[in-house]
Amino acid sequence: MSEMVRTPQLKEYIDDRQYLFWYSPAPKSESVSDELLVETVLNYGSMDDTRNLFNVMSIKKVAKIFFDSIGKSERRKENYHELTLNYFTLLFNRYAT
Repeated sequence: MSEMVRTPQLKEYIDDRQYLFWYSPAPKSESVSDELLVETVLNYGSMDDTRNLFNVMSIKKVAKIFFDSIGKSERRKENYHELTLNYFTLLFNRYAT
């Protein structure tokens, strides 16, 4: 598996939110996929975490990752809480597409 290229801002963002990635040792949490990062922040992060993710990655990129993920399979779609799925589908359709 090739190493993922992360911007310093995204590395700092992940490091500052270790509480969301408690299951992964600190150095390894930076290597989570973009898909898992977006899923974790949208499901379990605060609104500040989410806004900061939009600032670091851009709302359009987060929306693309979100829609690509839920479009892959029904199982992936179920990784999101029902309210989270509904809220971010509406938000991204309005502001990111």
